[in-house]
Amino acid sequence: MDKEELKQKILEVIEARVKKGKSKVYLKDIQRDIPDAKARDIKKAANELVQEGKLEYFSTGSTVMFGLPGVGMGLEAGSEDPNK
Repeated sequence: MDKEELKQKILEVIEARVKKGKSKVYLKDIQRDIPDAKARDIKKAANELVQEGKLEYFSTGSTVMFGLPGVGMGLEAGSEDPNK
């Protein structure tokens, strides 16, 4: 799978999770949903999507999650709502 295909697949995985009510996704969950890609390739592609503005980082302090820009709480909010 080439890099552009992988980026599209990452976006599809995150969009599917957003539809299920999850605004942010752990890298490990993305890796689990795309088993035919190497973990390092997924991380690189996700980081490129952040640089392109198609994804955003969300840090809890101990881990990094990815989400769609404008969906859920962003970096400026500091943390997710624990009631969701």
